[in-house]
Amino acid sequence: MAAPPPHRPRLVRWLNRLGPRVAPRWPTLDPQDILATAARRSKSSERGDPGFEERLARIVEAVEREAELHWIGRVAVRESLVMGLESRFGLYRHRAAHPKIAGARIEKPVFIVGFPRTGTTILFNLFAQDPANRTPLGWEVQYPNPPPLPETYGCDRRIAQARKYFAQMEKMAPELPTIHEVGAELPQECMPILAQTLLSPQPGIVYNIPSYQAWVDQQSAAPAYTYHRHFLEHLQSRYMKDRWVLKSPVHLRTLDALLAEYPDARLIFTHRDPAKTIPSLASLIYTIRGIVTDAVDAEAVGREQLAWWADALDHAMEVREKHPDKSDQFADIGFEDLVADPVRAVRDVYERFEMPWSGGVEHRMRTFLADNPRGKHGAHQYELADFGLELGSIRKRFSDYCARYEVPLTG
Repeated sequence: MAAPPPHRPRLVRWLNRLGPRVAPRWPTLDPQDILATAARRSKSSERGDPGFEERLARIVEAVEREAELHWIGRVAVRESLVMGLESRFGLYRHRAAHPKIAGARIEKPVFIVGFPRTGTTILFNLFAQDPANRTPLGWEVQYPNPPPLPETYGCDRRIAQARKYFAQMEKMAPELPTIHEVGAELPQECMPILAQTLLSPQPGIVYNIPSYQAWVDQQSAAPAYTYHRHFLEHLQSRYMKDRWVLKSPVHLRTLDALLAEYPDARLIFTHRDPAKTIPSLASLIYTIRGIVTDAVDAEAVGREQLAWWADALDHAMEVREKHPDKSDQFADIGFEDLVADPVRAVRDVYERFEMPWSGGVEHRMRTFLADNPRGKHGAHQYELADFGLELGSIRKRFSDYCARYEVPLTG
């Protein structure tokens, strides 16, 4: 059995044929042109740490050499880079004009850092039902400038703009909501924030650029988490609640840098049989990459994701071993327990971290679950063989992890 070819709407197929003929020199991925466009759109000369310029050049070089983009793919890559830098430049323009934003207190943020496909998204959505929790939403991460205001938070004009943006993603990959739902008014994870540093796993996930990802893996992630803090300071400067609740599996790979930036962070670590998570994750990456290229090798994606995420888990386990003094800052949740009673799993976390719980919060969470049953957007179909994966090799690679956290093996 082979993974299905990437979805191609008729308009996309037509543009991919016509675009190179009509505009053979556009879109350009020239780094200086991208920088100039982002600066013009943001009306900003403020850029923060200048190290991102080298990273931009590296991404472009890797994309040109390795990603095998189709014409619409080049348009998407250029726009993604410009939009990310536009957000960055606008943030630092606002920060320069409002210096009191810098150093604002971020106390005991909660991070959901479990492996992908282990229930992190449902946890994130449930935490978002608590009025005391500040979760960044899709629209404000995509369009963060200016910082949101409480009186217009639910009706900001950028919400409609973001709806169109995410709708375009769904048109390009209709199966995406069955795998991982995103939206303008849904909680958004940290990876798009970190992506604005050009020092995160997002480019290597969205595009097939292994040389760039290998380079990023050897760099310090400290600048990325400094920017992450600046981003949170920006969003909370006009609208804040009791605490931040954040989420991204990519934090596993840089857990040391996260704890260095947020030493009092409280971390929720979800666990599930890797024989279930790895092929599901490979399917997600295969789908995402299929938006920008016709040359997606499903088996290569499977091998790559197995290796990269296994290393990420190894790093996370090492960090936890090095910090026994922080054991009280971690809460572990098994996927089976989460599926059996999601609200009970969340309530246990609240108790562990001594966060206030109420009947009203529980009611909100149960209402959300009733309105959003599992499989609401359809079943996610995938097989190990689709991605050249074998049960034995997965079992062997993750044996230490499964033993340490007593992960039930289901396959």
